[in-house]
Amino acid sequence: MLRNLYSICFPFLLWWPEVNRSTLRIDFLAGITGAIVVLPQGVAFATIAGMPPVYGLYAAMVPAIIAALFGSSRQLVSGPTTAASIVLFSTLSAFAVPGTPDFVRYALTLTFMVGLLQLGLGLARLGALVNFISHSVITGFTAGAALLIAASQAKHFLGLEMPRGLYVHEVLIQVLTRLDEIDVFAAVVGIVTLLSGIVARRRWPKVPYMIVAMICGTGTAFLLQWLVGSFDGAPVVELVGDVPAGLPPLSSPDFSFSTMQQLAPAAVAVTLFALTEAVSIARSMATRTGDMIDGNQEFIGQGLSNVVGSFFSSYVATGSFNRSGVNFEAGARTPLAAIFAGVLLIGIVPLVASGLAYLPKAAMSSILFLVAYGIIDFSHIRQILRASPGESLVLGSTFFATLFLALDFAILLGVFVSLVAYLYRASHPGVVVRVPDPRAPRRRLTTDPSLPECPQLRLVRIDGPLFFGAIAYVAERLRLIANRPPRQRHLLVLARQVSFMDSAGAEMLGRENRLRKAAGGQLYFHQLTERNRALLDRMGIARDIGGEDVFFESKGEAIATIFKRLDPEICQRCTARIFNECKSVPPPPPP
Repeated sequence: MLRNLYSICFPFLLWWPEVNRSTLRIDFLAGITGAIVVLPQGVAFATIAGMPPVYGLYAAMVPAIIAALFGSSRQLVSGPTTAASIVLFSTLSAFAVPGTPDFVRYALTLTFMVGLLQLGLGLARLGALVNFISHSVITGFTAGAALLIAASQAKHFLGLEMPRGLYVHEVLIQVLTRLDEIDVFAAVVGIVTLLSGIVARRRWPKVPYMIVAMICGTGTAFLLQWLVGSFDGAPVVELVGDVPAGLPPLSSPDFSFSTMQQLAPAAVAVTLFALTEAVSIARSMATRTGDMIDGNQEFIGQGLSNVVGSFFSSYVATGSFNRSGVNFEAGARTPLAAIFAGVLLIGIVPLVASGLAYLPKAAMSSILFLVAYGIIDFSHIRQILRASPGESLVLGSTFFATLFLALDFAILLGVFVSLVAYLYRASHPGVVVRVPDPRAPRRRLTTDPSLPECPQLRLVRIDGPLFFGAIAYVAERLRLIANRPPRQRHLLVLARQVSFMDSAGAEMLGRENRLRKAAGGQLYFHQLTERNRALLDRMGIARDIGGEDVFFESKGEAIATIFKRLDPEICQRCTARIFNECKSVPPPPPP
């Protein structure tokens, strides 16, 4: 008990003994890389979220430090992300105009609420909740979010005035009907930024391509300014504007009941999504390093980072795949790398804030196009569409809901559809007839309808749980199998794959046994789990079926025992002879 409390309150003391001069040097270099990489990302993500650009940098400071101290992952880096930013924008746009003080106040309040929920789930040891959100939901959501990001930045890329909150198809219509209004200078800056980012990413993968793209885009804007205007006049392309320098200012969420009531549904959706993103990334990194991830501790770390961050001008932070990947590739050994990145960023921002003010919005839109393209998991989408109709439905419903519905609802809808798909699969377990294959070593059982069956004993394998949602399907399949010739009276259930059984499933087996006994046969079980066997015992069904004589661990023992109970006259006339025991029966008399 004390050890668990110790690990929850002071998890950083578990890895601190591993810190030495060598790891400090490596983690410090990784921290410098992380701080540089997040500069363009933070500004880009804040733009997506509808927040002032500097808030994306604030979200990468204090939350990254807190999450590293109180999480369980060695490589995970927390901060602003694309998905969290677009959910924030979509959710809060209904309550306030993006970029305004009211919008910022709502964002800080939502961050505080998300942090409290994450912290509560972690302390309640509910880390397994993220397992109920399938990766197809995340993949569909991020693909839809990528299109929304691209659509939201089209106006800056082309220099067009458009209202906020347009759907993707509405943005496309606006662009196609207003081609004559495109700002050529903005489009040139955007195209140069986009192409330079693509080239840098492909030719120099170790160089932060976003920084290269930002420099090229800004340089193009200065060149255009020199060619067609003057540096004292109005800029030829719209700029990001002043970015405050200094430490993240103290802030306070809105604790009024009405505000929290308004934001409660969004807080639940963002909490589930943010935790899934963070834990998924942490586990992905852990598989590459051999570390162990404690989902509950990760919940606590993420929760504390958002609760504390909401008082330091941070909006919702979660695990960042890009920054975590960079951190891992940079050779980070301990969470100190993420802590160094957060601390160094606090020192760097005052030095670069003045330069970020001259960043053209068209260049920023191109960077966000690159971000949007990068988050679409094309390979996984192809795998899902090829492999599973159920997962394809989850992917598609989440994707289209993201495009045409509120984003918090899209996440919840994806979770609901994935649970429905899972329940459908669980309620339709495989019920297949098995027969010995004379061509296989040791006459291994197979599912081959062309092979003969015993006229008295049928072997059926059930692949899945026997619970209230599945018993109607299983009972129907057993009836269809029972009515299929030859109509065997004895039934051996191969039950190793029956992972779970409830009282309804036990009662269904009791009814099946009574039907078999009424026909002069019996129900038997092979490798029924101890837990399921105990349930049959407690309900008295095991005794009614036949007690110890009907439960077997060995397939050979089961068939040998049941064979003795078969009708010898039918055995003598049988020509199938599929069991080894059939060799002891005299051949049928000649006709």
